[in-house]
Amino acid sequence: MKHLTLLLTLLTASSGITQTIKTVPVQDTLTMDGPTLFNEYCAVCHGKDGRGAGPAAAALKKTPADLTQLARKNNGKFDQLAVKTVIEGKEVTAAHGSRDMPTWGTVFASLNRDEGRRNARIALLVEQIGKMQAK
Repeated sequence: MKHLTLLLTLLTASSGITQTIKTVPVQDTLTMDGPTLFNEYCAVCHGKDGRGAGPAAAALKKTPADLTQLARKNNGKFDQLAVKTVIEGKEVTAAHGSRDMPTWGTVFASLNRDEGRRNARIALLVEQIGKMQAK
């Protein structure tokens, strides 16, 4: 089974305590609904509210995106295709350096060979993120 590194070692400067966050196996979700998928795969970095302050955010090189502001940053329109492309991992741009976010298309494909289920997960995540947009 594929593993996904959720966090690296995080050194807390003020206390001098080192926290090690381990690599955990990616689990298949029992249900296929947007909120469950988001909580299982996205909230650790983006936070349950999608604002980019999940428990793993502090250990990442780049602050996770505030997913609630995607439409606002795109002239009020939520770009489903752009979000889908990021989730799938097709948006990697060399000029932006390495990608901290997992390429979920590959990760979901590793859970089973059902392409329909992989595509459904991605579509449900896109829909869920669309519902999280700030008014």
